Amino acid sequence: MVHSPDLLADLYNAFNPFEPLPANDTRYVDCQDVRGDADILNELGNRIKLASTNTCQLYTGHKGAGKSTELLRLKKYLENRQVYVVYFAADEEDIDSEDTQYTDILLACTRRLLKDLDKIANPSPILDWLKNCWQDLKDLVQMPLEFENMSVEMQLSQFAKLTANLRAVPQLRQQIRQKINPHTVTLTQALNVFLADAKRNLPNGYTKLAVIVDSLDRMVLVKDGDNTNYEEVFLDRSEQLKSLDCHLIYTLPISMVYSRRATDLRDIYGDCLLLPMIMVKTPDEEVYQPGLNKVKEVISKRIRQIAPELSLEKDIFDNSLILEKLCLMSGGHVRNLLLLTQDAIGRTEELPITENAVRRAITEARDTYRRTVENHQWCLLAEVSRSKRIINDDQYRSLMYNRCLLEYRYLDDEGEIQRWYDIHPLIQGIPEFKEAVAKLL
Repeated sequence: MVHSPDLLADLYNAFNPFEPLPANDTRYVDCQDVRGDADILNELGNRIKLASTNTCQLYTGHKGAGKSTELLRLKKYLENRQVYVVYFAADEEDIDSEDTQYTDILLACTRRLLKDLDKIANPSPILDWLKNCWQDLKDLVQMPLEFENMSVEMQLSQFAKLTANLRAVPQLRQQIRQKINPHTVTLTQALNVFLADAKRNLPNGYTKLAVIVDSLDRMVLVKDGDNTNYEEVFLDRSEQLKSLDCHLIYTLPISMVYSRRATDLRDIYGDCLLLPMIMVKTPDEEVYQPGLNKVKEVISKRIRQIAPELSLEKDIFDNSLILEKLCLMSGGHVRNLLLLTQDAIGRTEELPITENAVRRAITEARDTYRRTVENHQWCLLAEVSRSKRIINDDQYRSLMYNRCLLEYRYLDDEGEIQRWYDIHPLIQGIPEFKEAVAKLL
């Protein structure tokens, strides 16, 4: 079947794996029933709606599982319930996920709040703080002028330049932190005066203010002796992290909720909501049809927007078995699903997508996972594949962070949530994994 090159290009771009869906997007698929009944609107949103005092909540899951899409839905849900929401993805602002500390997050929050609340709050408290620190900071933004001689707009631009340098100029990053760290408490105090003014001047109909800081789950683990940057941000600095005078939601790395400090996290923040994978197989390795249907629907809705007249299992894919194989190989991980589909389309000159194109896409993705796993970890993956359980250990946490191990949840017959774990399906075909499995037999 011959189709125009524009159709293939449109289909290819419809599967962009790095763009979260905006709220109310027609391509959204509700996967709550096959994700252990996790409901971000009820479990995070309702607490903000009901609470008479500020809340600080955590949200996690595997990178690329769909958290940003869910958080954008939450933003819309809260806005419809009189909550003014400032949402931003930290790694798109001033934070380098390869090297993140608390000071970076505080500065990024401040810059974003200055930007989003500029029409309803007076920036003077933060600018006064910057003025007091100017002698220490002016060399880092390469501005010879004295602060008092700048316009308000220029003063604000200097703050933005300072935070931008955290990400753009790595050699300045540690210098900025060293200059700012002694002043983080006074910056938080100034920021709260600014937030109080914003809350007094919220647009008509809004009664609460919430800030959602996304993408902190992408922070790369950095160890410093017995401590890690995860612990420094979410535990050692928890009081400051929670101290902003508004409702707060932060994402955090999934491995943190499986660390030795998990109970400390719960004591400080309450239960952390986790977004698991879409369950496409059962713990007994049988195809879980409701989950598989949801994954197919994710593909179908994106295609329907481009070519509603085409059949998914005849016109887009050569046959239903090829489509099913691609869906199962995603492991129920949304970004992997989009990446595999986009790669298969990229290997196609005319529809339908052939078995060879899908097989090549799977092979390339599998090779990426082969390079991700360290030699001593194959035996760990083999054991999890057999037991469907993980051990509370740094090696397993690393494999969770890298998405080599995936978490699934379902409701049992008594309505209780059951958790289980498995290797990413792409790993099953890797020779090193097969050898590790054979040693267990």
